[in-house]
Amino acid sequence: MTKTPKRPAAGLPDEATLLAFLRDTGSAEKGDIARHFGLKGEDRRRLREMIRELEAAGKLGKRGRKGFSEAGALPPVGVADVIEKDIDGDLYVRLVEASADAPKALLVPDKGRPGPAPGLGDRVLAKFEHGPNGWEARLIKTLDTATNRVLGVIRKSNKETRVEPVDRRSKDVLIVPQVQATDLRDGDLVLATIEKGDQRYGPKRGKVLETIGREDDPRAASLIAIHTHGVPMGFSEAVEREAETQDLPTLKGRDDLRDIPFVTIDPADARDHDDAVFAQRDDDPKNEGGWVVWVAIADVAAYVRPGTSLDREARAKGNSTYFPDRVEPMLPERLSNGLCSLKQGENRATLAVRMVFDKDGRKLGHKFHRGLMRSHAKLSYEQAQSAIDGETDDTTGPIMETILYPLWNAYRTMLKGRMKRSPLAIDSAERRIRMSPDGGIASIEKRVSLEAHRLIEEMMVQANVCAAETLEQKKTPLIYRVHDTPSQEKVFNLADFLSTIGKPWNKGEAPTTKRFNKLLDETRDGPHAEVVNEVVLRSQMQAIYAAENVGHFGLNLDRYAHFTSPIRRYSDLIVHRGLIRALGLGKDGLTDREVAELAAIAEQVTQTERRSMAAERDAMDRYVAAFLQDRVGATFTGRITGVTRFGLFVRLDETGADGLVPVSSLGNEYFTHDDRAHALVGERSGQRFTLGRMVEVKLKEATPITGGLLFEMLSDPEPRDPNAPAPRLGMRGRGGDGEAG
Repeated sequence: MTKTPKRPAAGLPDEATLLAFLRDTGSAEKGDIARHFGLKGEDRRRLREMIRELEAAGKLGKRGRKGFSEAGALPPVGVADVIEKDIDGDLYVRLVEASADAPKALLVPDKGRPGPAPGLGDRVLAKFEHGPNGWEARLIKTLDTATNRVLGVIRKSNKETRVEPVDRRSKDVLIVPQVQATDLRDGDLVLATIEKGDQRYGPKRGKVLETIGREDDPRAASLIAIHTHGVPMGFSEAVEREAETQDLPTLKGRDDLRDIPFVTIDPADARDHDDAVFAQRDDDPKNEGGWVVWVAIADVAAYVRPGTSLDREARAKGNSTYFPDRVEPMLPERLSNGLCSLKQGENRATLAVRMVFDKDGRKLGHKFHRGLMRSHAKLSYEQAQSAIDGETDDTTGPIMETILYPLWNAYRTMLKGRMKRSPLAIDSAERRIRMSPDGGIASIEKRVSLEAHRLIEEMMVQANVCAAETLEQKKTPLIYRVHDTPSQEKVFNLADFLSTIGKPWNKGEAPTTKRFNKLLDETRDGPHAEVVNEVVLRSQMQAIYAAENVGHFGLNLDRYAHFTSPIRRYSDLIVHRGLIRALGLGKDGLTDREVAELAAIAEQVTQTERRSMAAERDAMDRYVAAFLQDRVGATFTGRITGVTRFGLFVRLDETGADGLVPVSSLGNEYFTHDDRAHALVGERSGQRFTLGRMVEVKLKEATPITGGLLFEMLSDPEPRDPNAPAPRLGMRGRGGDGEAG
């Protein structure tokens, strides 16, 4: 029989007693603490003061809306968000509604609850335990953050009509009442809600709220991603009216920049053009060999003014969201593809910066102009690159000497400064989906990086630096684009991995971009190039928007702001308004109210950016699954890019598609996760599957509606590591044997 703990004698506890109580309980609210110690009246008031003092001293932390715990501790059970993925692909969670002292915890599966693995951004219910390697969160279940709504596909039979969820992590199959099912067709994509009822077993009952498309519609992947992640679609009538009533720009209050032969260089299929560039030799005799570089950006602030419907909806969207078949723009087409797009031969309002560089690529100065410009040519990246490589056409031929050669010469001078700065040089293996005219998928191709891409990138980076510098000089608050230095934990994880491939990394060494680049250069032509590139990328912190500056580690810059894409990013529009206010360029600059809200705006646009990234990634997964659906049973080569307790993640060479080999399918023995070796290790044999290894897999399942790919491992495991400790039979690792899907 369990003995009930003795209630302490009534009276205000001392600090040690209170902390011991919280240590035992995990967390508690003030009322619970008062009841436990039998406090009333004046003692309750003194308890509140005591808690405030301990919190101010950093000895207590907030847990939930009203709870407290000892600083650095977690409750036995709590709701947490999946916030991070490490080098191996393991997930980390942080308690919801907790103060900054709350530690993150490694998410581990529950052996008794096999099921789909959660992903970044998911909310989970977890049991927290403190182990020898820190805090762990044992998954109880993934929570539905969209309350009781389900996005699914109609499945009809003679007996019933069901809604099967498109989210591979959801198990909520709903039964639709026959009276509502009459107009529904098999394969309809619907948004449904779970009806409240008394049934405890079997499928839940659902009500269809909206039919949003068809499962076999080529655009289904994008529609599902949009609805799943809550990406705002379209615009209100008020916003469309505001956009339609905007006027063409005039010279009033603007510098006339129309004689400067700006050109736009964009993707071949781009419809909106944020930026245009021009370069020429500096004629100042004091700057021999130097260059003047102009970057002109669409003056969106002239049309989207604070307090308008246009502004409110642009802020809510935060940014444009891009899919292979469509764009959900931040601004209506009248602006994004019309008045704010720097179209060839048309007058456009611009906020431009004139930058001066010396012969070594060092920026000597800059000045912003609010002007009227006219693009002299519209070029694609491929078109501009071909011209520089000697293959001109009717557009590029006449402008080689006056525009393109000066641009490239200026860039190659700026490149000297970039190389001295040594920003992080990670190779991004991005894939691009090409759509066929009928809306299907024509191909999946690796994006080719051209010098033309890098030219525009460097000119935009320098323009962004100028914006941040000017606003700081004028003491005008701004939203920075910040990228923090990798944490010690991430660097230690990287060092552990590098030791498995014989690459030394001193754990006491401060992380710098030069050190990372040295590692990337040393491995670039070797067998581990791809995985080293991947783990260096995973060791980085996420870039965010913030009102406080911590610099940009990846670019190796002390101050950085996004200024160059105001058509598709609200953060850039805020920076434009800041420059207008700081430099006295008009009455439509940053307002006092916006200054007071900068931290909140930065947090919001960070969240909308993540929302868009998640939606774009989900759509890509579904398109890839649709592309591979006809190849189930085929064999592919790929690389192990993630080693987790759930199984192995493999990226295919051919398409860049990522899929899972469940741990339960790996063979006739139990495989445990060795986090230091970044491997799944056979319990009896010691044979292993390691991060970065090339393998052969068979495609077992491709489910376009969920974007899921399931592989079967065909390659044999590597032999046991002779330096590894002998396997302990019968022991189980921290992970379960549940299958992820």
